[in-house]
Amino acid sequence: QVQFVESGGGLVQTGGSLRLSCAASGSIQSIGGMGWYRRTVPGAQRELVAHITRGGTSTNYAEFVKGRFTISRDNAANTVYLQMNSLKAEDTAVYYCNAVSQTLAWGRGTQVTVSS
Repeated sequence: QVQFVESGGGLVQTGGSLRLSCAASGSIQSIGGMGWYRRTVPGAQRELVAHITRGGTSTNYAEFVKGRFTISRDNAANTVYLQMNSLKAEDTAVYYCNAVSQTLAWGRGTQVTVSS
């Protein structure tokens, strides 16, 4: 099964930016739509932040990140990205990537901490 490795998280001040990467061990083009999810509280349900179609021609965002985050993908490199700008304290979470039409094994995620 495809495995995901998320990276790029860290500590940033309010208003700052980060770019997350998600490297897949297999073909993301075969998987299809991909998404970034986050868990803001340990043990809570992950919430979908953004998703992108197989070819990258269509994207969709949760209201709470719209206009600030941008999802993209490089199918040749089997990598999905999340550019996060104008970060807020409430964006603090562990961020994960996964398919959107099915749930594959979750990676460890990458921690994003936004300090005010």
